[in-house]
This record gives sequence, C-alpha cells and structure tokens, in this order.
Amino acid sequence: MTILVTGATGNIGSQVIQHLVNDGADVRALVRDPSKANFPAGVAVVKGEFLDVDALRTAFQGVSTLFLLNAVVPDEFTQALIALNVAHSAGIKRIVYLSVIHPDIYVNVPHFAGKFGVEQMIEQMGLAATILRPAYFIQNDLTIKDVITGYGVYPMPVGDKGLAMIDVRDIAEIAALELLRREQAAQPLPITRINLVGPDTLTGADIAAIWTDVLARQINYGGGDTAAFEQNLKQFMPAWMAYDMRLMGERFLTDGMRPEVGDVERLTTRLGRPLRSYRDFAAETAASA
Repeated sequence: MTILVTGATGNIGSQVIQHLVNDGADVRALVRDPSKANFPAGVAVVKGEFLDVDALRTAFQGVSTLFLLNAVVPDEFTQALIALNVAHSAGIKRIVYLSVIHPDIYVNVPHFAGKFGVEQMIEQMGLAATILRPAYFIQNDLTIKDVITGYGVYPMPVGDKGLAMIDVRDIAEIAALELLRREQAAQPLPITRINLVGPDTLTGADIAAIWTDVLARQINYGGGDTAAFEQNLKQFMPAWMAYDMRLMGERFLTDGMRPEVGDVERLTTRLGRPLRSYRDFAAETAASA
C-alpha cells in the first residue's frame, strides 16, 4: 500500500511527505528532477511530469492512494485531467485533490475555474476522493514583506469582505491526515469536500492593523487598485499569471473568501489543536527579519 505525492518538492508537498513518513506510511514522490529531491529516508523517488503519460503510468503502478497537487500553470486543467484518468486506469481508488475554496463562485478566474472543472470530473466519474478547498495561503504574503516593512503599506487587494487565510503548514497536515484516513479505510470512502480556512476572516484594514501591532509602527492598507496590483506582479511573473491574480483580487473585493458555518470548528477538531493565525505568521516573519 503506497501513497504517491505529486507536487512533492513544493512547500505543501514536501510537508505532506514529512507528515506521512512520521506516521510510518509507504511514500512515493513524483518529481521532474530526482537529482534535486531531498526527502526523508525511505521515500521512493520517481521521475515524471503530468504531461508525460508513460511516466505517469510507471509512477502510478502499485499506488493505492494519490495526492494530486497541480501548480498554477497555463495547462493546469489538462495536467489534472490526464493524471486522474491515468490514476483511474491504474486502479487507484483513493485520492486527495488540492482544489481551492469557492471555485463555483470565482468562475471567471482561470485557475479557480480549472480546479472546479477537475472537481466535476471527480464527481461525474465517481472517483473516491477528498477535495480540499483551501482559502488564500497566508505564506503568499512572504512575497510582499519588503513592501510592508519598507514602505509601510499592505498592498494585497483583500478588500473589506474578508479572507479566511490559512497557514500552509495546516494545509499540509490536514492533507496528510486525509491521505492516511483514505489509505487505512477498509473500502474506498465517498467523495468529501473540506474547506480549509484559518481561524480569522480578515479585511485589508484588519491585516494592516496586525502588522501595525507586530512592527510597532503604522502600516496602512493600500491594496484596492487591482490594475496596479497586476502591473506590479508582471515584474516577477508571466503576464497571464499576473492577470489571473488580478481577476482573483477583484473577486476578493466583490465576494471575499469566507468560511462556511462550522469550518473552523471541524478543522480544529481534526487537527486536535487551534489553527495557526495570521497574527502568528506576522510575528514569526517580523522576528526572522
């Protein structure tokens, strides 16, 4: 019984692997370049990528449970569909898929719409899967810490509806728990959707106030201009991705990213501890600067 982790060298995938190894699971990691893989002892490394069907067929042999994580790339939707079809052909009946919260609401945002399409495939093909729907990753804000500390501005277009930001460490731990739950079940379990949220739903002004407290100086929220947000992103990412992120930011402003009733309590119970907060992240980031 083997658990295959895709996206294995990324921030979430690598932490998922560590949790699984700590629990004694038999783990296999799919990577593009095995020479760059650095995993705990006992993790089997296989070379492959989502568009290499033959490599996927080889990697999926003997796998009982699959963790499917796709990066935000232009062909993300195609990659996920190929992976799920190959998994289905390989007889893999236990799947955990990392989607995104509210993909049925953010329908004009490319990477949300793609993940919603993957969810529909999972449902219509009757695949036994847990669909994890994380909100905005707290650690995304590491990319703007210099703007916060250097210019005194929190620039993300969070708006005033509120985002239930979640720490990636909590995402990885919950994903590992779900993989183990499915792996250890006597029979494949039915489809389950789980919103992954943080303990607080924060507005742009709330986040600026947290940074003000943590840094002991005034930090202002200035992130309502999504056009400027897109232009800034284009300095370090492809134009298509910057536009995708702008569209997401516009939905932050109009819809927010709020939890459903009971989400926080369910996750807290599952973890057996409180969820990590944005304030914790800001304090850790400030202390390490």
